[in-house]
Amino acid sequence: MAEAFRFRIHQHGPAGSPVREAFAPAQPRPGWVRLELKAMALNRLDLWTTEGIPGLPLPLPMTPGCDGAGVIEAVGEGTVLPPGLEPGGSAMIAPGLSCGVCPACFRGDDMLCPTYGVLGHICDGTAATHVLVPAANLLPIPGNWSFEQAAAFPLVFLTAWEMLVHKAALRPGETVLVWGGGSGVGSAAIQLVRALGGTAIAVVGSEVKAMKCWELGAEHVIVRGDMRALATKVRELTNRRGVDLVFEHTGAATWGASLSVCARGGRIVTCGATTGRETSFDLRALFAKQIQIHGSYMGRREHLWTQLSLLQRNPTNPPFRPVIDRVFDLAEYPEAQRHLEAGQGFGKVVCSVS
Repeated sequence: MAEAFRFRIHQHGPAGSPVREAFAPAQPRPGWVRLELKAMALNRLDLWTTEGIPGLPLPLPMTPGCDGAGVIEAVGEGTVLPPGLEPGGSAMIAPGLSCGVCPACFRGDDMLCPTYGVLGHICDGTAATHVLVPAANLLPIPGNWSFEQAAAFPLVFLTAWEMLVHKAALRPGETVLVWGGGSGVGSAAIQLVRALGGTAIAVVGSEVKAMKCWELGAEHVIVRGDMRALATKVRELTNRRGVDLVFEHTGAATWGASLSVCARGGRIVTCGATTGRETSFDLRALFAKQIQIHGSYMGRREHLWTQLSLLQRNPTNPPFRPVIDRVFDLAEYPEAQRHLEAGQGFGKVVCSVS
């Protein structure tokens, strides 16, 4: 049997600083399972957990990693598995953790639970050969998917669906500006906009990424440059009307442009602040154009089941799929973090457990 190992953050540091260590996988308690991981996927949260978030102390030591897929190796006493899953079978992980018994959880808004957190951020995550998770967080893997694809799916598609469907109520025929179209969540958003009958205008940092956005179904792609020129281009593409919805996750650097390109009565939905969390803007633009702003964090777990049902209807020609930039070996997890931080890839960075 191969040695079980994990990567640990003992103190906050730069991307790539988690250290490898051997460990003995624990037995799951009632309601939980132990997954032998076959693949895990990285997110920006891996980097923020590693580097530390000002004003938000995290419990250390910590194993980062939100996304993963593998084999159900052990089941806690009395634990009931979700439909379609059984001990020894394959599963992927829904990364959001909630109490399951508060009013928010009972009505399905688990992401509004007072105790809500994300795997690998409030408890040990998937940068390991084994992980403990609540059984309720397991999902079946589509039959024609690899473990790497399954690991790359949950967090970004949960986030994008919550933003586009649940928060912003995207309607067929509407136009969406997607910032960071080459990111994991951006590549998910482009595909979901198309699948839901909308038109995506993607913004990326290079011509190479632009070509890939077109392949995913973006109607127009803008290579990021001067923000005023970008706003002018968006108005040209929309006959000077602006976009119905802005899909924001980049933060301070793009916020002013997001307000500028949003149509009268349009919406901005945001889930991130990669370029900075503090920004200022002209309130007159907000109320004069009657723009709605929605904050979004993760999403209802049921959204993942909804998307799986859509995938099952057309397995040979799925309406969307996880986009994988590069696969590392889990032993190379620090290098995978540095690759993600560099921002040159397109889609998700994944580690395979050999």
